[in-house]
Parts: sequence; C-alpha cells; structure tokens
Amino acid sequence: MSVQDAGTGLRVRKPARRRLKARDFEGYLFLLPWFLGLIVLTAGPLLSSLYLSFTRFDMLSMPQWLGLQNYIDLFTYDPSYRAALSVTLTYVVLGVPTNLAFALLVAVMMNQKVHGVGLFRGIYYLPSLLGGSVAIAVMWRQLFGGDGVINSFLAAFGIDAPNWISHPSYAIYTLIILHVWQFGSSMVIFLAGLQQIPRELYEAAEIDGASTMQKFWGVTIPMLTPVIFFNLILGVINSFQAFTSAYIISGGSGGPSDSTLFYTLYLYQEGFTRFHMGYASAMGWVLLVIIGAITALNFWGSRHWVFYGDN
Repeated sequence: MSVQDAGTGLRVRKPARRRLKARDFEGYLFLLPWFLGLIVLTAGPLLSSLYLSFTRFDMLSMPQWLGLQNYIDLFTYDPSYRAALSVTLTYVVLGVPTNLAFALLVAVMMNQKVHGVGLFRGIYYLPSLLGGSVAIAVMWRQLFGGDGVINSFLAAFGIDAPNWISHPSYAIYTLIILHVWQFGSSMVIFLAGLQQIPRELYEAAEIDGASTMQKFWGVTIPMLTPVIFFNLILGVINSFQAFTSAYIISGGSGGPSDSTLFYTLYLYQEGFTRFHMGYASAMGWVLLVIIGAITALNFWGSRHWVFYGDN
C-alpha cells in the first residue's frame, strides 16, 4: 500500500503492518524456549519457595501457613543457623581475598613471554576445571586426614600433627585452602586483563625511573581494578553457595562441632534430611537477600577504587 507525500508529490510506500507483526511473532517464537525455561525452571520455583518460606511444609502433607515464624526462628531460636552463618562468613572473608591474591600473583607470572608458558597456564587452570567435584573433595580428605599425606610427611620430621579435618579449630581452614587452590578461573580472567594493559604505560613509568613494584602498584593494579572487581563479585557469590567440599569432607554432618557447617549444607540438612522444606525455603531467601546486599554494597564501594579509564 502506498500514499502520496503532501510535500513532494511522490508516492511513499507505507510499512506493511501485517509483515511487521509476523516478524515480531517469529522473534517471540524463537525466544519461546527461553521464556518457558524462565517460567518453569526459574520463576515458578522461585515464587513457590517464597510462598513455602511462610509455611510449615514437610513435602508429605499440605503446607500450613505460619506467617513470619520461620524467619523469626532463624534469628532467635536456632543456634545451628547462627553457626552456619558464622562459618560461611569466615569462609568468604578469608577465602575470597586470598584466592584472588594468589590468582593475581600466578597470572602475573603467567603473563611472561617464556617458552612453554601455555602448558603451565593449562596446568594451573586444571584444579578449577575439577573444582566442586566429589573426587577433589575425597582427595582433600585423604590429604588432611589423621593418617593422610600431610601428616605422614610431618611425621617424618617428628611432628605429631592433629587430624586436620576432624579438629574444630582447623577443619574450616582446610576448606579455605581448597578454595584458594582452585584459583584457575580467576587467574584466566586476570591474565586476560593483564594482556589488555597498554605497554606504553609501563614504558612511561620506566622513563620516570619506577621500579618493578612501583609499576605493579602504580600501573598494573589501577588498570586491573575492573577485573579485580569482577572476580570479587563472582568469588563472593560462589563462596556463599559452597557445598560439595563441606558435604564430602565432613560426611554431610558439618562437623566437627559445626565448624564446617556451611550455610548451604545446613539448608540441605533442613530441607532434604529433616524435611523442613518451609524452613529451608526461608533460609534460601535470607541467603538471597544477604548476597544481594553484599553485592550492592560492593557496587556502591566500587566508585571509590575501581578505575575504568574515563573517570
């Protein structure tokens, strides 16, 4: 269909509305699997868990409405919940910065142009590729057990070491060491960031007489702050959701004395061992709020230390 333009006298073809609507329909049709996945696998269970968090639900009978009672019990009547929250915060506060620092150190070394560096990059990335697997957790249990490899090595020097994974004072630190050891993903991201730093900045610093450490703190770190921030956000979120290592090493109990009772492990115990699914749903939503609040706080604080090159 065409109409005559009043100014030029030329006939202008009007857009075919039917054709546009058909194209829109085709686009939505291609997006339909994603929308179905969002509704059925994400949004639906998410809203269901929100409702269940206000109920008593054992998965065998109909949910009974409790209002805010589950949330009240979390913070007032449940010492195990407070222990799980404390253990998880310790794991995040100590594990994430150490993991990032170690990953950055290795990334700087792997950024050198030396023969065979690609092989070493692959070797260092391998632990992260296997990270979260049951096999790695079992291996860690064999390393730090009472008669494990670590204690056998120390015994050769006459050192009588404790059973690291069964001692309340040391068990959490074996999991933190495991977390630090799986630094490969952060290392690869740091390595990509290091390779994007302009060489001219280092040359200018050298002309000014800067030492290697001065170039690192004055050039590398400021230019790498967006990558550090990105790894920090991912590290915090993933650490709050850590589960497999604590479950395998503690035998699913979170022991000894709740020293490895991670938040997600306690949530699993409440939901799938004791069948307190309403209570576990409340724990899940509190965890969501905690992660969201810490992430928002990190974004707010990033204005003061993250350098994007145009600010």
